[in-house]
Amino acid sequence: MPASPLDHPLLLRGSLISLSRRCGKPNCHCKDGEPHVTPALSYSLSGRTHILTLRPKDLPEVKEALRSYRRAQRELDKQALQGIRALSNRIRLEKRGGRATS
Repeated sequence: MPASPLDHPLLLRGSLISLSRRCGKPNCHCKDGEPHVTPALSYSLSGRTHILTLRPKDLPEVKEALRSYRRAQRELDKQALQGIRALSNRIRLEKRGGRATS
């Protein structure tokens, strides 16, 4: 049986935000008191911002998935910088008439 995407740790890009709203019910506490607060994931897709409302039970998984994305992004940036350094060194050596070593 194929694995479900949810069987693997999530990797999420975006920001965890809180949405505040008043529901409009005449007898609700939010009419005169604190508004309802809902956690949400804000993310950009094709240049547009999207918001996915979350359940409180989703928060630990979403927070970890956001941390995982940031860790992966840092590692990818580190690898890209190493690639730039290697390319720069190779070009510099070749300009001097030397040979680059792998």
